Amino acid sequence: QVQLVQSGGGLVQSGGSLRLSCTASGSVSTIYAMAWYRQRPGKQRELVAALTRTGRTNYAGAVKGRFTISRDNTKNTVYLQMNSLKPEDTAVYFCARGRPYGSASNDEGAYDSWGQGTQVTVSS
Repeated sequence: QVQLVQSGGGLVQSGGSLRLSCTASGSVSTIYAMAWYRQRPGKQRELVAALTRTGRTNYAGAVKGRFTISRDNTKNTVYLQMNSLKPEDTAVYFCARGRPYGSASNDEGAYDSWGQGTQVTVSS
């Protein structure tokens, strides 16, 4: 079973930037879709960004234009670059790896490996 280890969260002022990293003990190669989810206080976990096996990206409307998902296969790492952060981006962020040859999806069931979660707090 692959392990996904996250880093890069923390406290930032509104308008600031953070980059989250998710490093796998196994592969994050292009046979896997990758995604970032978040869970805001009192809310259900929601998809933030997804990266398909072919390199296409999908973003939640609330983060489109501000967040960027990318992968570095040589480092087995997926990133979430977050710019122009807002207080409403405050959440615990999770990375996820899809099933081999699976598609990127809003459905959490499409992902079978999850990171431990990273707190991101944006102050106003």
